[in-house]
Amino acid sequence: MTQDSHPKAAVIGGGVIGGGWAARFALNGWDVDVYDPDPDAQRKLDEVFNNARGALPAVLDVPLPPEGQLRLVESVEAAVTGADWVQESVPERLEIKHSVFVEIAKFTSKTCVVGSSTSGYKPTDLQKGSPKPEQLIVAHPFNPVYLLPLVEVVAGVATDPETVERACTLLTSVGMKPLRVRKEIDAHIADRFLEAVWREALWLVKDGVATTEEIDDAIRYGFGLRWAQMGLFETYRVAGGEAGMAHFIAQFGPCLQWPWTKLMDVPELTDELVQTIADQSDAQSGAHSIRELERIRDTNLVGILRALRTTDYGAGRDLNAWEQTLSGDKT
Repeated sequence: MTQDSHPKAAVIGGGVIGGGWAARFALNGWDVDVYDPDPDAQRKLDEVFNNARGALPAVLDVPLPPEGQLRLVESVEAAVTGADWVQESVPERLEIKHSVFVEIAKFTSKTCVVGSSTSGYKPTDLQKGSPKPEQLIVAHPFNPVYLLPLVEVVAGVATDPETVERACTLLTSVGMKPLRVRKEIDAHIADRFLEAVWREALWLVKDGVATTEEIDDAIRYGFGLRWAQMGLFETYRVAGGEAGMAHFIAQFGPCLQWPWTKLMDVPELTDELVQTIADQSDAQSGAHSIRELERIRDTNLVGILRALRTTDYGAGRDLNAWEQTLSGDKT
């Protein structure tokens, strides 16, 4: 802990994901030191934090703790010294991550949790060469980290079980939903779903079946709204009617043998296909800047999350529990 009893987090890499982590911790009263050698890091960090300041408090009816101090520092050592949690959010290159973990281990205590934001690497691969592999886990979040609660927690072969328990407790305390992944697997759980959808979407664009906007409409006006509250299996359970899940599988299972998708085949990302996707995406969203799109996204997410709170369902249930903790209500 810092001298004024605030817990301290360190974030290595202050981009979109790292900045989101910094905002999540700081808005929950943690002091946060960020290290990022990018000369434009302060501007990017400030913009993400400003978005978070407007969004995260809006999903609650009780105040968040007083903001912690958020600083951009000049070295890994300065960032991680005295930290209770370190979050690595550097580029997805294993050699870079390995060198960062070696540096982090020099200046962290045995009780410090070191999380990696990696979307693909397994923690055992990350632990290789680390002087303190027992403190290292994957803590894979989703953008925007300051607003979306899910974080996939994955232990490696050398991870201390107490580190995992401590990590889940700390993450819950800042309003996140730790999903403990049972087995190490490339890309964990959620991104494997996203990869499957992404592959099919690329084929639909390449084959001229749909534009980027039409594909997004199919998601955001249809099953995406169901998934936001019930996920996949519960959605299909409801589709099975009174007969339940077994009836749904019996009714729709045979179609899995039909050649509807190309999930085992990936279209070549030729210059022509990339340009087609880029042009369609520009036509779809180019009227807004990235910052504007982020604020639109956050406003929409706040509305969905608050709606889920009224039924105490899905992510709304965890928000209600977090709010009770913040208000001091232990009932």
